Amino acid sequence: MVVPSENLSRSQHLHESLGRIIANTQKGGRLPSEPKLAQQLGVSRASLRETMRTFETQGMVFRRQGVGTFVMHPPHMIDAGLESLESIETMAKRIELPVAMGEFNISRRVAKTDEAVALGLQPGEEVLAISRVILVETQPAAYLVDILPMGLLTDEDLNKKFKGSILDLLLYHSDLAPDNSRCEIQAVAASAPIARALGIKRGAVLLKFTSCLYTKASQVLDYSHSYFVPGYFRFHVMRRIIQYPI
Repeated sequence: MVVPSENLSRSQHLHESLGRIIANTQKGGRLPSEPKLAQQLGVSRASLRETMRTFETQGMVFRRQGVGTFVMHPPHMIDAGLESLESIETMAKRIELPVAMGEFNISRRVAKTDEAVALGLQPGEEVLAISRVILVETQPAAYLVDILPMGLLTDEDLNKKFKGSILDLLLYHSDLAPDNSRCEIQAVAASAPIARALGIKRGAVLLKFTSCLYTKASQVLDYSHSYFVPGYFRFHVMRRIIQYPI
C-alpha cells in the first residue's frame, strides 16, 4: 500500500510538533488532556493517540489511568544484553540505580494449564505464585510474575530473604543450581490488572518476557512472565555473523 505524500507529511508534522511539546515539558510534568492537545495540534484524537503511542513505546511519556499523561525523560536506563540472565536488582546495582519492591502477592493455588505444561506438573497440582511491582527511582517500572513448583522455597526464604528477585533467591540455594533460561519476547498491551498494578492506562504498550528457568539436568525451576515499562529498560543482543560459501 502506497501512503500518499500528503498524509505522510501530516504524520511527520504531528510527530515533530508533539515531540517539541514533550521536550519542552519538565520531567514529571503533565501534558494537556487528550481533547485539548488534539485541538491545539489541529488533529483528530485517533491520530493523536497513535502518535502518542510511539512516544510511550520510547519511554518518553507515561499514562496513568484516570490521572493523565506525564513526561518521563528517565535520567537512567537499565541497559542489558540478552546473552546473560541477571535480576533487575543486580543490573541496577551495577549502575547505582535505586530499585525496590512495591506491592506484592504470594499465593498457593492449582496450576493453570499452561503453567502445568511449562513446569511438567500433573493436572490439579499446586504451584507457588509470586507477583510484584518493581520500582525504579520510586516509579513502577516492571511487573513480575513467577510460578514455581511447590517445595522449592520455604516460608523462611520468602519472609526473610526475598527482596524482589526469584532468580537471586534460587541462586542462593546452591542445591537448586539454576543454569539456563529460554525466553520469548513480545510487545503486548497492558491488561486491566497489570495496568492497575503499574498505574498506567489499560492497553499501554509493555515489553513482555515469558521464560522458563532450568537446571543443567533440564529440571524446570521457574515459569515467569515479566512486563517492562519502556523507558526504564533497554535490551540488546550481540549477534555473530555466519558466512556461507558463495
